[in-house]
Amino acid sequence: MVKVGLVGAGTMGAVHAEAYTRMSGVQLVGITDVRADAAAQLAAACGTRAWPNLDQLLEEADPDVVDVCVPTYLHRSLVERIAGAGKHIICEKPIARTLEDARAMMRAADAAGVRLFIAHVLRFFPEYRRARDLIAAGKVGQPGTVRTMRGGVFPRGWDDWYASVDKCGTLIVDMIIHDFDFLRWCFGEVERVFARSCLGRELNRIDHALVSLRFRNGVIGHVEGTWAYPEGFRTELEVAGTAGILHHDSTEATPVHAWYRQGATDGGGVSVPESPLAKGPYQVELEHFIDCIVNGTAPVVTAEDAYRALEISLAALQSATTGQPVSLPMDGGDHA
Repeated sequence: MVKVGLVGAGTMGAVHAEAYTRMSGVQLVGITDVRADAAAQLAAACGTRAWPNLDQLLEEADPDVVDVCVPTYLHRSLVERIAGAGKHIICEKPIARTLEDARAMMRAADAAGVRLFIAHVLRFFPEYRRARDLIAAGKVGQPGTVRTMRGGVFPRGWDDWYASVDKCGTLIVDMIIHDFDFLRWCFGEVERVFARSCLGRELNRIDHALVSLRFRNGVIGHVEGTWAYPEGFRTELEVAGTAGILHHDSTEATPVHAWYRQGATDGGGVSVPESPLAKGPYQVELEHFIDCIVNGTAPVVTAEDAYRALEISLAALQSATTGQPVSLPMDGGDHA
């Protein structure tokens, strides 16, 4: 039985907690949050105990793994404390608010001999995994361009931290980092980033960003993100290559469509529908991380992957601020 402790009883904490209650071989041994009432409410709903602070959760509940679902700017301090206690760590994305903090977290885990997993859940969404499999199998031929869109309402979190650029990094760091990670998974390293956003303009909690990515292999990416919807949430993905096009729109009943070129004189195409799995992607993700701990295997998404996704996000944020393109890597290293 793998014992899991949870830090954070907000939206993502509740999603993770519910997922753990559905897993076999896993016991959620406690939840802690700076808001004692929120921790107590979530713990009661999940049949576990609320702990007054992290130290007591670590010492008395003695979890094997601690799941961190708190605002981004708090990740480093908590991860370092948990690693120091010799516990494995699952941490919500983004890995951190700065590259310095991200590296410090990775070093802390390595020094303590524990595993650090960053929850970039998009890799576990069936429609995105299917799209990546089709791309890797060469079904669209040589990819040329890719376009993604992700959007919803402006989030309101604890202490209104999403409204702080220093704490959140705008939707560029908090939300479309999902797409940066996924696209890097599909197409490799990014060499240049150019972005425009609402940064610097007070629009009463409305945010929007457009980011262009040039990959080392020549693929051009266009990533759009918005926190301007009055309600709802939606995503899109489109990949165009020499042999066809893949398209995903979350508002459609069929998550992934594929149209393939049949020949020089054939103007038609074939649509290939794919259905989502019955088990939710967050549960699939967390089960994968637990399995990696139990069996000592490598995860689908590594802490280094999370670091590089953050690097792309911060490059986009810098570009949006300065109006100039930003070359990668930002840390001076080569990650070929």
